[in-house]
Amino acid sequence: MLVDRRTPALLLAVLYAVCGALCMATAIWPLHPDTPMPLLWTLGAVGGGGGAAIWLLRRRLSTLGMHAAVAMASVLVSVLAWQSATRVGVVGLGPALIAIGLYAAHFFDLTAARLHAGLLVVLSTAGAVAAEPDQFAVAWTAIMVSIVAFTEVQGRLARTLRTAATTDPLTGVANRRAWEAEAARHLARAARTGEPLSFAILDLDDFKEVNDREGHGAGDALLQDLAAGWSARLRQADLLGRYGGDEFVLCLPATNSEGAREILQQLDATHAFAWTVGTATAQPGDTLTAVLGRADADLYLRKHSRRTTG
Repeated sequence: MLVDRRTPALLLAVLYAVCGALCMATAIWPLHPDTPMPLLWTLGAVGGGGGAAIWLLRRRLSTLGMHAAVAMASVLVSVLAWQSATRVGVVGLGPALIAIGLYAAHFFDLTAARLHAGLLVVLSTAGAVAAEPDQFAVAWTAIMVSIVAFTEVQGRLARTLRTAATTDPLTGVANRRAWEAEAARHLARAARTGEPLSFAILDLDDFKEVNDREGHGAGDALLQDLAAGWSARLRQADLLGRYGGDEFVLCLPATNSEGAREILQQLDATHAFAWTVGTATAQPGDTLTAVLGRADADLYLRKHSRRTTG
């Protein structure tokens, strides 16, 4: 799921609120004498209250909580389908069902979106079959097919866009924006838990000479080889990113300065091309800018020392 939950929470809150408002409007102006008024008033209150709760809890709502809220929306719409008094009432739930599927496809990963779409189809179809009205099979089948198709298409599109927005197209590692966002979250977590967190800035030595001597294609291939070799040696929790040009950044959760040195030694063994690294371990009250500034200063000292001794 997207990491910034403000937009997903806002749209989910709006979805709940709009559905709640429509339930209340139907309760006020019923379309049939057998319209389930108590249920509509209840769902209207749940929609309005649920939307408000999601928005108020947006900063504390976990990924699991978001999944639960979407699944609950599927359950509530399915109950409404079950209690609908007319065919129009059952089929009229189509837009709400499709909206839930599109929401899951846009904000969750594709596997989770498919599971939500499957749950939505199963529950809503069970509710529709159990409803008193009948003779809406053709329209209902079209709605179910639309849910599955739209969820799949939107999920694939969202996955492609997320990958393009967060990945460096040349090396396949995190781009600068995505790396900084994730590194800032690691820093905040380390501040809460007290666990060590180290950062490193890796700068390739004499990379310009490779481009000048062998061409930019050779330089690109070198960046790809280095990034692939480093990624293969890093732990799953470690975060490698390309900061720009021939400079990479590394976030090492649960790692102190000594542990960072050991990891960097392993990375050094992956390729013969020389590079210089500056490191810094997070301290209480650090911002990402501050800790990266210390790593950059360390990098500068090592570069300067290498030129002096060389």
